[in-house]
Amino acid sequence: MYLGDLASCVADTMIGVLGLEDGTMVQGTGFGAPGVVSGELVFTTIMSGYEEALTDPSYHGQMLMFTYPLQGNYGVSGDDFQSDRMWPKAMVSREYWDRPTHHRVSRTLNKFLQDEGKPGLCGVDTRMLTLKVRTQGVMRATIAVGEKEEIFGLDVVSMARSQADISVQDLLGDVTCKAPYRIEGRGPRIAMLDLGLKRNILKSLSCRGFDVHVLPAHASVSDIEAVSPEALFVSNGPGDPERAYEAIDAVKHFAGEIPVFGICLGHQIISLALGAQTFKLKFGHHGGNQPVKDLEKKIVYITSQNHNFAVVPGSEEGTGLKITQLNANDGTVEGIKSDKMNILAVQYHPEAHPGPLCTEDPFFSAVDIMMKRKDSSSGRR
Repeated sequence: MYLGDLASCVADTMIGVLGLEDGTMVQGTGFGAPGVVSGELVFTTIMSGYEEALTDPSYHGQMLMFTYPLQGNYGVSGDDFQSDRMWPKAMVSREYWDRPTHHRVSRTLNKFLQDEGKPGLCGVDTRMLTLKVRTQGVMRATIAVGEKEEIFGLDVVSMARSQADISVQDLLGDVTCKAPYRIEGRGPRIAMLDLGLKRNILKSLSCRGFDVHVLPAHASVSDIEAVSPEALFVSNGPGDPERAYEAIDAVKHFAGEIPVFGICLGHQIISLALGAQTFKLKFGHHGGNQPVKDLEKKIVYITSQNHNFAVVPGSEEGTGLKITQLNANDGTVEGIKSDKMNILAVQYHPEAHPGPLCTEDPFFSAVDIMMKRKDSSSGRR
């Protein structure tokens, strides 16, 4: 499939333009819903799984560019959604295919974006754009999709430059649940702080029998205490962890009293609450092939990741936390724990299955073991 064939794959072909804050502007073919959106441009290296990625709340406020060139070839089924909607503001790919073949397909990717009211852009040099982001870091961007006469008059570069940095945006209120709810189980009761919770995390806990009470991101300590939790779990989510004020306060309150667990943003929030520091990565980790070295087991996991912030190495000294895992590519912190306080958290997504299944069971089994150890020490029957 060549660039000249792209327009034939999308009904009612539209023009698409992408502008970056560094002055770069590229033109391609638009699909999905017409419109003009701005956000932070990031890239993901996953070779499949666009359904999971596009419905991941951690991408809120960003535009998602796929490095793997062909997208849309197996359509959309809805079976692998991680939330009820699409969260990236727009999708960018090298090629897009509008005639999917798969036994589970219910609609095309084009129709999904139309239903979500989100624009897509294809027919652009994603390799060039990816190298630019890797070299210069994530950048603010604007994408405009529509008819030629509507799009070409827009100054998308200026629009990209005028938007606020994602670090100052309060994104948690958009992605969290609006009211508490429960995934009933016969096992120990876990209070889950929903900062942009992925469905597979709930599935991984539920299938192990945990009684999960999901609370909004801004739940107070008293709100959490009201469900009488035997453990606190802090979920993944978008944005700067330093803005998750209530979640940080909750971890400070419960750490050392009940077990505390975290994934992705939750990992960062737990670290901040105990006194460590976080920083923004140059271009983040987004993909399904990030190698993580387990310092205790002396093995390497292949993990699924989606985050822009990380814990500052060395800042955990004096906090009672121990670094257990590191990214084998860049040495960033991927896992922390405290046996004394019953704390366990990882930066990657053990519940996600990018191919290897090697991280889900070790993490959630460790959660189960820590819960039983806490029950035994407290005399719970």
